[in-house]
Amino acid sequence: MVNKGKIVEYVVRKRGINLSTLASDLSVNRRTVYNWFQCMSLKRDIIFRIGVAIHHDFSDDFPELFTKDDFLVTNIRTYGKTTPTSNDNDIPWKDKYIDLLERYKDLIISSMNSHSIINQ
Repeated sequence: MVNKGKIVEYVVRKRGINLSTLASDLSVNRRTVYNWFQCMSLKRDIIFRIGVAIHHDFSDDFPELFTKDDFLVTNIRTYGKTTPTSNDNDIPWKDKYIDLLERYKDLIISSMNSHSIINQ
């Protein structure tokens, strides 16, 4: 079996990409990048994100995952970016997750307050 993480690491290091900069561009920490390099079966989405960040077409390295068209400039999405005219579907997953956590916290607090009123 091909170690996808090692192939990606080889490409990144061969290009002289600074890992701190790469991690920052991908909105992850350096440890995450190192962990990805150790993954035998690195996910397609992660490989794609790294390819976009370092401007590398991984279709030659992983023809089973990508076609040349996947890395055309017109087909590459910008990850985690919002536009000034964004709608709810454009909000990055982190913002949605934080909003969900805040609503969950409010629900727990409300539930605790209701429960304490009933028990008094």
